[in-house]
Amino acid sequence: MYTDFYGFTDRPFQLTPDARFYFDSRTHKKAMAYLGYGLAQGEGFIVITGDVGAGKSTLVAHLMATIDRSRLNAINIVSTQVEGDDMLRLAAQGMGLPTEEVEKAQLLERVEHHLEEQARKGKRTLLIVDEAQNLPTSSIEELRMLSNFQVGGQALLQIFLLGQPEFRDKLLRSEGLEQLRQRVIATHHLDPMEANEVEPYITHRLGLVGWQSRPAFDQDAFAEIYSATGGVPRRVNQLAGRVLLHASVEQLDRIDAETIAAVAEDMAGDASRVQPIRAELAQVAAQQGEPPRDVALERRVAAIEERLDEQERALRRVLTLLVDWVEKDQGEAVVYRHNAA
Repeated sequence: MYTDFYGFTDRPFQLTPDARFYFDSRTHKKAMAYLGYGLAQGEGFIVITGDVGAGKSTLVAHLMATIDRSRLNAINIVSTQVEGDDMLRLAAQGMGLPTEEVEKAQLLERVEHHLEEQARKGKRTLLIVDEAQNLPTSSIEELRMLSNFQVGGQALLQIFLLGQPEFRDKLLRSEGLEQLRQRVIATHHLDPMEANEVEPYITHRLGLVGWQSRPAFDQDAFAEIYSATGGVPRRVNQLAGRVLLHASVEQLDRIDAETIAAVAEDMAGDASRVQPIRAELAQVAAQQGEPPRDVALERRVAAIEERLDEQERALRRVLTLLVDWVEKDQGEAVVYRHNAA
């Protein structure tokens, strides 16, 4: 709705990672520097961690959009708590290899031959594994074994792991991961944006969809956004999207700190109403003895639910505006006929 009202060509604050909207914040710039260094080494593991919404997936999207495909094959896997053998099959599928009814030894041989063939063509292979905090030790060990493949002392496979902070803790403290720790050649933790980065972040994304300073943002609005989100990119996107929706409904051409605070308070109220329901469902599940849930999947479902709720609220507001417009138009028509008579 607000895209039409403000003449945007696209939604600037969508939650789905999109390389077009990559913003080179200070922490992302450091991450890309470590990535560049790691890729230049051509071996070992690169590890990037960050809290939920820190921009890990957007970083990957940017990397995938900028690599030289003639020299590097990048395979992206989102882990879902799979064990070692399944991780091997996921990696093989990412390489385009058949995996059905194939024994592990044969599958390993196929993977090695594929990597050797790519190396003969002058191509390196990068395996990107997202949500690494969900990986059991068996999967991490399987990835380490894959990194052993080499020809003439040159590694055939390099691995890039992304995860939440608990993965970094697991990597540092787990006794069973000592060999992998020794192969990590670059690591970085994505921090939230700093306060002075929120304004350029928002104007950067708006500029990519044709923003012409409408709506205008007061300077204190950016400070209020940082205060409400802590500089976490996904939270900034969520709040900014809701603010633009609210502003379009209210037909605002300028957004100030009061507007930001009101929308943030409204969002906090929505969250407080949903949280007890989720807690009750979790308690019921625990009482029924259900197995542990996929936390990453739940986060994605929650994000989808939030977008659906936002769309539903927007539709209700639009219908209200339409009803008011129709009633006003009908009232003016009655007055016109009365005057004409």
